[in-house]
Amino acid sequence: MVKILVINGPNLNFLGIREKGIYGTTDYAGLVKMIEEKAAEEGNDIAVFQSNHEGAIIDRIQEAYFDGTEGIIINPGAYTHYSYAIRDALASVNIPKVEVHISDITQREEFRKISVTKDACQKQIYGHGLNGYLEAIDYLTDKKI
Repeated sequence: MVKILVINGPNLNFLGIREKGIYGTTDYAGLVKMIEEKAAEEGNDIAVFQSNHEGAIIDRIQEAYFDGTEGIIINPGAYTHYSYAIRDALASVNIPKVEVHISDITQREEFRKISVTKDACQKQIYGHGLNGYLEAIDYLTDKKI
């Protein structure tokens, strides 16, 4: 069993509501269910956390250091592009990390092509829709963390 924490940043709770042409029609509960089903199938302990607040995300990353979390999957949302505070929190914990983005951030607005958080992670997955989360779980569990 592997203990993984999935962190979703601002506006991810509005999946299925916001910009459906970019983010799809599955709502946030559907994403969480998909992750929970994969965890159950594989016998892993996967917690999902979402916040629209930068400080809450930083607090949860720091808590992961103490609670036995073995891998972090993070979709920082818009914080990807400018939150050095989240980047520093990620860099401060010696836990394997994967950054996930639902859309292909390299094919969108210029500001979205910049990720200040990716260098604090071992891998970045983008443009694979919600399946990117499942790929991140596979990456972390295949590494036998």
